[in-house]
Amino acid sequence: MNAERLHTAAGASMAGPLLITPRVFGDDRGFFFESWNQRAFAAALEADGQPVADFVQDNHSRSSCGVLRGLHYQLPPHPQGKLVRCVLGEIFDVAVDIRRGSASFGQWVGARLSAANHQQLWVPAGFAHGFLTLSEHAEVLYKTTDFWSRDCERAIRWDDPPLAIAWQQEQGAPAPATPLLSDKDAIAPLLADLADHDLFS
Repeated sequence: MNAERLHTAAGASMAGPLLITPRVFGDDRGFFFESWNQRAFAAALEADGQPVADFVQDNHSRSSCGVLRGLHYQLPPHPQGKLVRCVLGEIFDVAVDIRRGSASFGQWVGARLSAANHQQLWVPAGFAHGFLTLSEHAEVLYKTTDFWSRDCERAIRWDDPPLAIAWQQEQGAPAPATPLLSDKDAIAPLLADLADHDLFS
């Protein structure tokens, strides 16, 4: 398993999110890889100076082409770290730093996750998360470090201008020009409009 930091649009390495690439064993019969290994993942986090994560829940979503889910996060006392992978199709997965005082506050990193590349994105607590479906359908599995909490759940607008997330570059020909959103995501606030208590300190 290889774990590497991603870079922002400005080319800076961002502390926190990690792109996980497993070692895949394949032949003409198919393939095999460890999609989750607690020791290996803990070692990767420790090597990056992060605390070891304990997962409590697995989630599974299915989305059609052009569906955009996000940008979501949970505040303390139930912050969620997420380990995300795509097991059918392809998505563009994004993490936005919402830690007040962070050198990369308000910046984002993203990666294409697919059933073909088997990669996963670690999105620690303190980051908002979202993804755009690039294929006809995509199924996404993700592990979380805490349970869902209605009181702690928050969202940021997917098209917040200062964030300038490059969704459109990733969309490709099949996806509609305007992403398909839930009602809740369509009215999410801008990052600048959030109060301090709606962000991570």
